Amino acid sequence: MSLHADTARVLKEWAPPVASPDQEQLRLAYLEHLARHPDGMWKSCGEGHITASALVVDPSRGTVLLTLHRKLHMWLQMGGHCEPADPALADAALREATEESGVTGLTLLPGGPARLDRHLTPCAWHLDVQYAAVAPPGAVEAISDESLDLRWYRFDEVPSVADESVARLVDRVRQLL
Repeated sequence: MSLHADTARVLKEWAPPVASPDQEQLRLAYLEHLARHPDGMWKSCGEGHITASALVVDPSRGTVLLTLHRKLHMWLQMGGHCEPADPALADAALREATEESGVTGLTLLPGGPARLDRHLTPCAWHLDVQYAAVAPPGAVEAISDESLDLRWYRFDEVPSVADESVARLVDRVRQLL
């Protein structure tokens, strides 16, 4: 199965949180985007592209690991562009989380994506499919080339350092834990 087909399958099967009409609207918009754009997974798609991200979380400590993005100068979850070698969307999210955090042994929270977020970046619209990645006990982070810094934040600290989209992702992941 192609990454395009896997992403369409994930989005068709994903049930947005109850009482979240915006999440259902985004799910349908992402599916329409994929139907209209065979290249809708790739950076080359001028109208935007699907991206995969994952919030790295340590539930036992009540913390999340955020990256100070090198280009955007914002505290964000790990994530980015899908690559042709990614066998599935969840694999792309896990790859991005591992590469950008340096944490080995991450596992995605079961149940598929946590939420969706559409945002404009310098390259194009990102139609982000957001997962949660659980860090193993004693996880040690390592800064990648895409990051200026990495830092663990308590759940309740995130709204004071990150934008609203990251705060909403943290809230959703806390519901899923």
